[in-house]
Amino acid sequence: MNKNIILKVENISKQYRLGQVGTGTLSHDLNRWWHKIRGKEDPYLRIGDINDRSKKGTSDYVWALNNITFDVEKGEVLAIIGKNGAGKSTLLKILSKVTTPTTGSIKSKGRIASLLEVGTGFNPELTGRENIYLNGAILGMTKKEIISKLDEIIEFSGCERYIDTPVKRYSSGMTVRLAFAVAAFLEPEILVVDEVLAVGDAEFQKKAIGKMQDISRIGGRTVLFVSHNMAAVRSLCTRGIVLENGCSVFSGSINEAIEFYSSITARDFSHKAEHKSYSNSLKIENFKVLYKNRDLVSGESIELGAELEINIQISISEDLSEFSIAMDFLNEHSELISHVTNEDDGLYFPKITKGEVIQLSVKTNPLLFIPGMYRINLWLGIGHIESLYSITNMSCFYIEQSSITKRTKLLPKHSKFFLPTNWSYIK
Repeated sequence: MNKNIILKVENISKQYRLGQVGTGTLSHDLNRWWHKIRGKEDPYLRIGDINDRSKKGTSDYVWALNNITFDVEKGEVLAIIGKNGAGKSTLLKILSKVTTPTTGSIKSKGRIASLLEVGTGFNPELTGRENIYLNGAILGMTKKEIISKLDEIIEFSGCERYIDTPVKRYSSGMTVRLAFAVAAFLEPEILVVDEVLAVGDAEFQKKAIGKMQDISRIGGRTVLFVSHNMAAVRSLCTRGIVLENGCSVFSGSINEAIEFYSSITARDFSHKAEHKSYSNSLKIENFKVLYKNRDLVSGESIELGAELEINIQISISEDLSEFSIAMDFLNEHSELISHVTNEDDGLYFPKITKGEVIQLSVKTNPLLFIPGMYRINLWLGIGHIESLYSITNMSCFYIEQSSITKRTKLLPKHSKFFLPTNWSYIK
């Protein structure tokens, strides 16, 4: 293995058997054992479906991962990105030795610390302080090494007041703070982080990302990072691999990887609107999204600075109080770009009676989102807390750069909004 390569993954695959545990598995295990002692290939490696959870398969076996190969250099921050069910967490569990691969090999240099789920490896009956010692020992640290880092771990976690309280009384946010602090400050050669930072608040996420940057850039350690937050991935990672249905479909620079991932997620934008009713209180009779006084076709391109009008007709089936309506505008990375509600314009529904038909028109100001794919999700409920009805992919559209900006080059895709400005000479 090259001296700069700290982690080498070769042809990793993971196969699972679907169905209830114990249904026919003994005969399969005996069959595998019989083939193994005769020096023959596992008879079930040639069968199995790809890991596409949206389609019904023809086999009892599924490949959660299929022939994943990549190298990671010392000090590199590698992003592993993909949609839910792509195989990201399975891969990290194999790298962390939580589970074993069906085929393939992994070679690494040094200790691997993992943050796979909130509180992984923590004993809920032990205090926060005791769990620091326990996790340190699991990572191969001596008691002296743990003691030397103890104060820094406690301070970074922000849990000093509760450090001698059993972890079972911690909130999920406190648990992930302490777990991250332990993994980061005990200085493993490779740190594996799986989406758990989404549990922490904004302040802690900022601290955690800053700490991971210090770990890689200053400490020269390696980080494998899984997240759906493309802004965090772009700011932290140097390279990315994209997984889809258990297969590695792209490897390259982080900007190229995000663009490739975006092309995958953009396919979902062409799907029809999905209605979901949580009660019998109301029904969406009709809705339209208009652009230049005509229906906006799903997937259609509009210009930067365009204005939309959204018309909704709602039939009320029972008396309601504190009725609320909200719309989310999301980009191709599923990042929330804007959240609007009826209260933003001072429109309230304190009481609505059974049999009413509400007709609403919502007109936007010019959309100054950076060119790319966008979609609108609609939510209706009580007091912005209780859900009554929702529409996913209510409208999907692509914003193209327009004459609203006089620049000849494309606007940077990693930005979110275009800010109109006036430039002039001062005489």
